[in-house]
Amino acid sequence: MQTIYQVDAFADKPFAGNPAGVCLLPEAASDEWMRNVAREMNLSETAFLVKQADGFNLRWFTPAVEVDLCGHATLASAHILWETGTLDAGEQARFHTRSGLLTANRIGDWIEMDFPAKMEQPAEAPADLAEALGVTPKYVGKNVFDYLVEVENEAVVRGLEPDFTRLGRLPVRGVIVTSRSASPEFDFVSRFFAPGAGVNEDPVTGSAHCALAPFWGKRLGKTELTAYQASTRGGVLRLRLAGDRVLIGGQAVTVMLCELALSWYPELVEGLKNLQ
Repeated sequence: MQTIYQVDAFADKPFAGNPAGVCLLPEAASDEWMRNVAREMNLSETAFLVKQADGFNLRWFTPAVEVDLCGHATLASAHILWETGTLDAGEQARFHTRSGLLTANRIGDWIEMDFPAKMEQPAEAPADLAEALGVTPKYVGKNVFDYLVEVENEAVVRGLEPDFTRLGRLPVRGVIVTSRSASPEFDFVSRFFAPGAGVNEDPVTGSAHCALAPFWGKRLGKTELTAYQASTRGGVLRLRLAGDRVLIGGQAVTVMLCELALSWYPELVEGLKNLQ
């Protein structure tokens, strides 16, 4: 049997933040198998880890596609490595990914991840973007992954009811919508929509903050920020700018685990036997 953990990332209690699946594998699995497991889990992302000499190989799958960078499933993965004793409490989590080496450290009840900044640049908005969101943007930018749309205020962010079919036709991973926060507790708020990647709205998106942190850091003259992603589940992120890196802090809670029957996948069954 293969255990899969479900973790609520960017949350300090169950049933908040962004749920992610975490699967610690004895050896690499096929892309098809990982896609099928992610589809079966039906979470925004499921993470698959394989131990290496210097850390873990880490890949992320939505129910539809493999993605190049995912913050909340990385946070969930680090949390599980420490919670299961796979890593000692003071040991750094090191992940080899399609976005290079990512690391995570425990700082009290928080986990801080070291991610690459993904700066946006001003961009001409395609006609479908504003119409699909149903708003008039103050600013539109674009980075290697997403459009970033600034709107007038937090009420606009929270009130969005996008046309996901039209958003899904845009040639990007997703669309980040953001504004200054109405609360002094937070510097800015955001929401993230990625119907083209199989996720209409992602509850809390670490990778989106690789663009949001430098965007708001420059506008607010800050190198440390606190953000809130204003989805239904919601989540808090602590952000620090460090040159071309963004340090993303969050909390995580394990909410369930399941045993995946592997009788139909003999390669993994054999790998698990070898671990015993």
